[in-house]
Amino acid sequence: MRSAGATLLDMVPDADLTHDVRGRLEVAGDRVSDLHLWRVGPGHAALLASIVSDDPQDPSAYKARLSGLHGLSHVTIEVLRCPEHHGMAA
Repeated sequence: MRSAGATLLDMVPDADLTHDVRGRLEVAGDRVSDLHLWRVGPGHAALLASIVSDDPQDPSAYKARLSGLHGLSHVTIEVLRCPEHHGMAA
């Protein structure tokens, strides 16, 4: 019952994994603005992250930073340019 409830409520499967993901993505001025991590099966987690950067890279570069993290089975990365530093602020 507890396991089913955690899955249905999209509970974060592992706080350490969340910390490791942030640590690998938030380098060189890149900032995680939104992060969702949820269990999709035993030992498998899905990740959706939005990254804001002054110097954005291709999503594949951010996915490469996550290589070797055990349990990530499906990773989606959205990359946004920081508007304040590029004349896009309203």
